[in-house]
Amino acid sequence: MADRPKPPNARLRAVRVDELQRSRQEFAKLIVETGEEMGETVACTARLVAAWEDGDVQLPRAVYRRILTRLTGRTMQELGFRLSTPARPGVPAATANPEEEQVNRRGFMADSAGAALALIPVLSPRDGAPPGRIGAVNVRALDTAVAKIYAHDHDHGSAAMRRDASNALHTAYSWLQEGTYTAKTGKRLRSATGHLSIAAGWLSYDSGRPADARSLYNEALAAARIAEDPGLEAHAFGCLSLLAKASGRPREAISAAQGAQSVANSYGSPRMLSLFAMREAGGWALLGDASATDRAIIRAHKLYAKGPREADPDWLEFYHPGELAGLEALARADLAQHERAAAGAEQAVLLHGDQFTRNRALYTADVAMQHAVRERPEPEAAAEAAGRVLAYLPEVRSDRLLQQLHNVSSALQRHASVPAVADWLEEYRTIAGVS
Repeated sequence: MADRPKPPNARLRAVRVDELQRSRQEFAKLIVETGEEMGETVACTARLVAAWEDGDVQLPRAVYRRILTRLTGRTMQELGFRLSTPARPGVPAATANPEEEQVNRRGFMADSAGAALALIPVLSPRDGAPPGRIGAVNVRALDTAVAKIYAHDHDHGSAAMRRDASNALHTAYSWLQEGTYTAKTGKRLRSATGHLSIAAGWLSYDSGRPADARSLYNEALAAARIAEDPGLEAHAFGCLSLLAKASGRPREAISAAQGAQSVANSYGSPRMLSLFAMREAGGWALLGDASATDRAIIRAHKLYAKGPREADPDWLEFYHPGELAGLEALARADLAQHERAAAGAEQAVLLHGDQFTRNRALYTADVAMQHAVRERPEPEAAAEAAGRVLAYLPEVRSDRLLQQLHNVSSALQRHASVPAVADWLEEYRTIAGVS
């Protein structure tokens, strides 16, 4: 059964609009000014006012209760707030734990995905009939599916498409196993299926399912070798490197990245080699070897500077200057070079411009994290960056992003006495539904 929608706070809105005649931004500024008069320092924002009025926050923190009473001359009940918020059935707040928070994050991601997005072409044969003759039109259908996956994933994350990608991949394998085709078409079909497997693996990785991703990447690697497709083989090795680093296996990440470079060395795409050099740098950084990290980063920049080539595959579209800066920032973070990491992640966000929304959100979260954990923490800067991340929800549905927000929240807990941090923590808990 779906939860009942929270009733909006019409009383507070009426006070703001009818009596004070202020916009949410102006009302937030008035709250800050009133707090200063009272000797209370707060960092109220229009988003926080919206959360109160929309019923997402049913009772403000104590400092805001004092300020609102002073500002309006009304009690909390008279302003439409509830003095007690019922606990979720069967989940007392005192028993919250990381496992429950993971369930909450998954639930938030599923809720925000809404109806199925049917962005992947329907690939199944009609009326359960066997696949029959397979030709170029089938291979193009797989290529189109891969393109649609990446286009949607760059802006919205993986949550809404993972199941559709799995169904498409199942159909592709049925074509391989049961269809009739020429040797030339068979190689193209095998390669296309491998690329679809990588795309599906990426969705699994972004959805927090590394075991599924690893299996799919290994399937792509096998397909590449059967089809004698070095571009696909290099791509699969690169993805396995990324997955190994994310799973805390730096030596495996380094080996896979070096394997990708070895395969791609004669492919004719310096930028593909640059990406794999940066993957290698990430492995060295996780291992704590700063010298090897720097050498790999320098090699990655030199290769990238050679410019684009005709051989550059379509999937490499995401690897532009913003991503280059962002991957270096992640390596700097693993080396505990937090100031350089924060600056690099901020540069990555700026260089991404209006493209690749999910990656912009992730790098903005990295900015927040680095400000929170640097040797001399800057909690207000961290809260500002973290506030920008919340604006991406729920449009971006990525378990990695939600996990990163959880990490930022944990890092900022010790700075909860800073008003800007306290406000962000309240907003984050409200939006993400965590306790």
